[in-house]
Amino acid sequence: MTLDTATAVRPDSADETPRVVLSARGLRRDFAGFVAVKDVDLDIHHAKIHALIGPNGAGKTTIFNLLTKFLQPTSGRIELLGTDITRTPPAKVARMGLVRSFQISAIFPHLSVLDNVRVALQRPAGLGYQFWRPVAALDQLTPRARELLAIVGLDDAAHRLAGDLSYGRKRVLEIATTLALDPKVLLLDEPMAGMGHEDVGMISGIIRSLAKDRAVLMVEHNLTVVADLCDWITVMQRGQVLAAGDYATVSQDERVRVAYMGTEHGGTEHE
Repeated sequence: MTLDTATAVRPDSADETPRVVLSARGLRRDFAGFVAVKDVDLDIHHAKIHALIGPNGAGKTTIFNLLTKFLQPTSGRIELLGTDITRTPPAKVARMGLVRSFQISAIFPHLSVLDNVRVALQRPAGLGYQFWRPVAALDQLTPRARELLAIVGLDDAAHRLAGDLSYGRKRVLEIATTLALDPKVLLLDEPMAGMGHEDVGMISGIIRSLAKDRAVLMVEHNLTVVADLCDWITVMQRGQVLAAGDYATVSQDERVRVAYMGTEHGGTEHE
């Protein structure tokens, strides 16, 4: 998909500026002398969908890992809901409301769809370490689990084995398990990867619905999805921010066109 053929159809933004819920300033990460991310500033806003895009090796996944504390920054500052989390462990950051998905679907294939979500609900419900309690103790989690499945459109598959779901519905189940942690900021790493057109439409609708009451930051290579779904786009190249703005703005930036196409005159995105 080229920058020219993806058309932005996002509705006009409201006049009021939404609050910043996740921010980074001067973010940098070095690996044995190689600078993977350099001087990155980001502001992620409540009830908005923000995309990170860029060529392979641009630093997008590294930024995800820095924000969620799977990696420690070499320098810089990260704030979540006004609290400095730069040195906070990842598990605590997740409990504070910053939750992510991964490129590879992470579900329990031999458990039912319902039980996958009930497992995810154990920690928020205070049952995470109470391994001596009978399985029936999980019954108290069933109403909330069914509620989350209904939100993502999987209520009809509650008793199916998760491993029997289509690839697209497995990714939807993963989103349901992240919602079990009641995220204030949801980070989605390539949520559309490997999906057919029908599944892309389904996931896009779910993400749009989820963003009504939380911030969403996503890495995505499908530019049609980015144009249709995202309020703000940050374009990365070689570990640095190349451009930022709405889709109409960044798609006309000559630096972005060259970074994606490798030429000033044409081509397609290869990621």
